[in-house]
Amino acid sequence: MTKLNLNSGKLKVLNLGLESFAQNIVLAGHEALHLAWEPPFDIPSELVASIRSSLSVIEQANQKALDIIQAGKPVLVGMGIAGELIPGMHQNLILHAGPPITWQRMCGPMRGAIIGALIYEGRADSPEAAEKLASGGEIEYAPCHEHCAIGPMAGIISPRMPVFIIKNESFGNYCYSTQNEGLGKVLRYGAFSSEVIERLRWMEEVMYPVLNRAIEDLGGIDLKSLIAQALHMGDEVHNRNRAGTSLLIRQLAPALLRTMTKEEDTTKVLSFINGNDHFFLNLSMPAGKAVLDAARNVPNSSLAVAMSRNGTDFGIQLSGLGDKWFTGPALVPDALYFPGYSKEDANPDIGDSAITETAGWGGFAIAAAPAIVQFVGGTAADALEYTLSMYDICAGESQNYQIPALDFRGTPLGIDVIKVVENKLCPIIDTGVAHKDPGVGQVGAGVVNAPIEPFIKAYEALAQSLKSK
Repeated sequence: MTKLNLNSGKLKVLNLGLESFAQNIVLAGHEALHLAWEPPFDIPSELVASIRSSLSVIEQANQKALDIIQAGKPVLVGMGIAGELIPGMHQNLILHAGPPITWQRMCGPMRGAIIGALIYEGRADSPEAAEKLASGGEIEYAPCHEHCAIGPMAGIISPRMPVFIIKNESFGNYCYSTQNEGLGKVLRYGAFSSEVIERLRWMEEVMYPVLNRAIEDLGGIDLKSLIAQALHMGDEVHNRNRAGTSLLIRQLAPALLRTMTKEEDTTKVLSFINGNDHFFLNLSMPAGKAVLDAARNVPNSSLAVAMSRNGTDFGIQLSGLGDKWFTGPALVPDALYFPGYSKEDANPDIGDSAITETAGWGGFAIAAAPAIVQFVGGTAADALEYTLSMYDICAGESQNYQIPALDFRGTPLGIDVIKVVENKLCPIIDTGVAHKDPGVGQVGAGVVNAPIEPFIKAYEALAQSLKSK
């Protein structure tokens, strides 16, 4: 038997557990390597075995889903009114962000946005009357995701609202999204003051007709191309959309002039978009959903086709498990807060905009937009590390969307719940932060990790489905 002589040579320490133990050894002048290890999640062994024995089947399914996503071509083809276009929409239905939720469990920003929508719709003449109607049982609520639609933050879509029409030309499916209101006190952050309602009505009565004529004149706008260019210009098309909005204006401007019927209206529309860097967000989001929706219902696939938050719950959906939601508590982002606000004022994470990360943009492409990490006092190196870590939980890399700072490597694509669970690494999302009380609006912006609970539940459900076959 070989004896280990601890009295000769330089002592080296391998540390498991608290990292501070290794730090103390280093401070004492010795070498220590900290191993970032945690015990696995408490998942029944038969479910783990079901996943492990089916890996080849899962990988084949994931490749099929990835091929569909890679082939997607989202195009802005027009505009219309939500109540006339969105499948299943009716006068008493209001769509919201995230997985299903009742009025009783809704957070403050979502309640505030619904109050504003009911006033905008002419269903109530005061916040008090709107809240009474909203909580009385006459109004129905459903996720945007379940109606081929999507919306940032509270994500509220009511029947009267104008929506963009995005078509995935490769597979023929559609997605719908409202126009972006800008920053500050806006409906999607739960504000419902008179200025919010007046802006929404101007967007319906003036901006919508102006934009619709221009889009029809152009015959559509290729969003895939714009997003690819925006990533090369410093956007990640979630929290930074300056390049995307600028590229959109370049395409729209000639058509806006050709179709102009009233100079004052066209001028105001151009000025509004020019002053709203986030305008492109309401196009990048439905572009992502249109591409991902085509990859739904691929049997045995472990890829996420939706991540979304309603300010109370965080939910995901898997390609291989139909439209079933897997949920866990939404977390509060780490953020840079506006003067006078702090984390104590923040609502837990909210919005459908995590569809951008699901499509390989947003936090997954944050290396293309390092300015975003300044929201939490980070550095450009942090942005690179965030993106690099996301490759560990994805099934592939995008063939269409690249990151210059990574030598034009494709963005991480295809969030695999198996890799999330086995690596104990959750998706990173960059996001805006809403005040927890209705009527206040945005109070900051930052980054947040998805909670692990939805991924564990999805992992277990996938394992059960494989076990039963």
